[in-house]
Amino acid sequence: MAAARKVKLDCEGSFSEAAARVVGVRSKEVFANSDGVLDLGDVERVHDMRVATRRLRAALEIFAPCFPRKRHRKALKKVKALADALGERRDADVEIALLEGLVDEAAEADRGAVRDLIAELRTHQADANEALAPYVAPKRLKKLRRRLKKLAKKACSR
Repeated sequence: MAAARKVKLDCEGSFSEAAARVVGVRSKEVFANSDGVLDLGDVERVHDMRVATRRLRAALEIFAPCFPRKRHRKALKKVKALADALGERRDADVEIALLEGLVDEAAEADRGAVRDLIAELRTHQADANEALAPYVAPKRLKKLRRRLKKLAKKACSR
């Protein structure tokens, strides 16, 4: 995961200024983790982007009073949709890793069933990856980035 940047906040700045800075940093973390997120061979990329979206979502929720209601609601909805799509994919990744770690420990008679379950989960993982693809398409991410930048700018002007 990209190293989290520390956002320096102080008591001299306004709550709205803090909102703009935090949302800016959290947004950058989301986009910094988007490269290769659809690579099924490197499941940590999905994890890192999902963590970044959860942090961004939390910042948006905490600082909600700082933003114009309609713009905030739309941005939060887009971030939640991205987070949900990442979550579907991540759940499959975690389940597969768990079962792959257990297959050799399973009783010989059960190993085939565990392998069949892993195969089913790989199908679900591929489907979830396909569903995630539109959310991480460069054009869509660019649009989300613009939306979040505009939202952060509006926080400073309130």
